[in-house]
Amino acid sequence: MNPAELAPLLDGPVVVTIDLHRGHLDPEVATLPLAPEASAALLERVVPALDGFRAAGIPVVHVVTYYRTADEVLSNPYWAAQWGRPDSVRREIAIHNVGDVPGLELMPGVYAEGDHVVRTKKRYDCFVGTDLEVTLRTLGCGTLLVSGVNTNSCVLATTVSASVKDFGVVVMEDLVDSMMGPDLHRAALDILAGSFAFVATSDDVLAAVGAPV
Repeated sequence: MNPAELAPLLDGPVVVTIDLHRGHLDPEVATLPLAPEASAALLERVVPALDGFRAAGIPVVHVVTYYRTADEVLSNPYWAAQWGRPDSVRREIAIHNVGDVPGLELMPGVYAEGDHVVRTKKRYDCFVGTDLEVTLRTLGCGTLLVSGVNTNSCVLATTVSASVKDFGVVVMEDLVDSMMGPDLHRAALDILAGSFAFVATSDDVLAAVGAPV
């Protein structure tokens, strides 16, 4: 979508980043990692885009996964089945962001003073068990501008949930990625564009909100 098409759709836009933390993006500590080159490339796109949205007066909300115990993870049957499986990308799921670990930290450059942080995410859907909806309603949000990981799990589930709550959603395709690779990343974007959200580049969204060049 081009900026002219997007602009009338952006009612009370708020940027929502999903799991841009070290647990996914820092190769030194990540338990469910994106490939190092993909992580670095994603951050190179995300950080300046977030600065652009802030300059345009758009609020930014960061959602971070956090578990108190491994039991909170393994109570999900699918995740329990993945734990420890050598062939699963989620083989370390039971130690992912459990307790006070470095993986909880947002990656450098992602957070800025004045941003909002929701730290109680425990499932793919960022609305489940968190105060994200209250935060968004308080900010006057009508449209989520979504960034983060993983496109085919948390981004997908959160966008579907936002849509059925009657929020507008724009998924910024260059500001999302998946540890499961480009095919599932692209498939998730196609599903979202087909039924739940507008999909656009961050440059076009920035232009639509009148961000300064």
